[in-house]
Amino acid sequence: MSQQVITPELCAWITEQSNAGHPSDSILAAMLGSGWDESVARQALARTLGQAATLTSAPGTTPGLPEPDLSRFAPVIDAGDRQVKVMMALRQPRVVVFGDLLSDDECDGIIALASKRLARSETVASSSDGSEVNAARTSEGMFFERCETELIRRVESRIATLLRWPLDHGEGLQVLRYRPGAEYQPHYDYFEPGHVSTPNILKRGGQRVATLVIYLNTPAAGGSTIFPDIGLDVAPVKGNAVFFSYDRPHPSTQTLHGGSPVIDGEKWVATKWLRQGVFV
Repeated sequence: MSQQVITPELCAWITEQSNAGHPSDSILAAMLGSGWDESVARQALARTLGQAATLTSAPGTTPGLPEPDLSRFAPVIDAGDRQVKVMMALRQPRVVVFGDLLSDDECDGIIALASKRLARSETVASSSDGSEVNAARTSEGMFFERCETELIRRVESRIATLLRWPLDHGEGLQVLRYRPGAEYQPHYDYFEPGHVSTPNILKRGGQRVATLVIYLNTPAAGGSTIFPDIGLDVAPVKGNAVFFSYDRPHPSTQTLHGGSPVIDGEKWVATKWLRQGVFV
């Protein structure tokens, strides 16, 4: 058998398949079906898509992606202790808008707990390890430890049930406050495969695979969550949430999103990032 070579043409084909929305596991299956050696195929995927080649098959991780049960097309989903409405569902990319995920009292309680611990929000540092204040993100925020209080534990358990993803595969809730004029310019939530900080970040639970943004209040104007690639704006309504998942750290997931400027009032959100494995 002749030696198989990873050619520029093969990498271009992999990129084309990824940009068309095919997950890395499907691309791998197609390559194996065409006679490629598995080790060579995985090398080609890793070289072309970075972490995408191992996103759903890394040791110690949960296969697949977080996903609510939409199989019955029911208007509500049982999230254990609460009936959650399905307001909108998009298949590609996977985006779901939930209604009444949290009660008004739960929203107010999280704001009260978080308001004492706010600091200027940071992002992953652009050119070094760690994090930094970034002009693209003009909010204030804080992180709760996972299950830090009974209220936080209840909300996190509800999220785990709703999205059918282990509770310990999630980062602690992050709460953000956006004052008038504050925004978060469009970005991706996955960790860039080539970034200097990424190897250390991935040790704590693997890649991020999904995001849930919960609206803790309803601003008077502005503050929508925007998805520029698909032309979608989600209005921030108290107790509602928007969920989206991404099966690889690549722009072809079409999960570019941001928080548009608040025009009147404040916007409070709680964000839950879900990881491949146990987050520590």
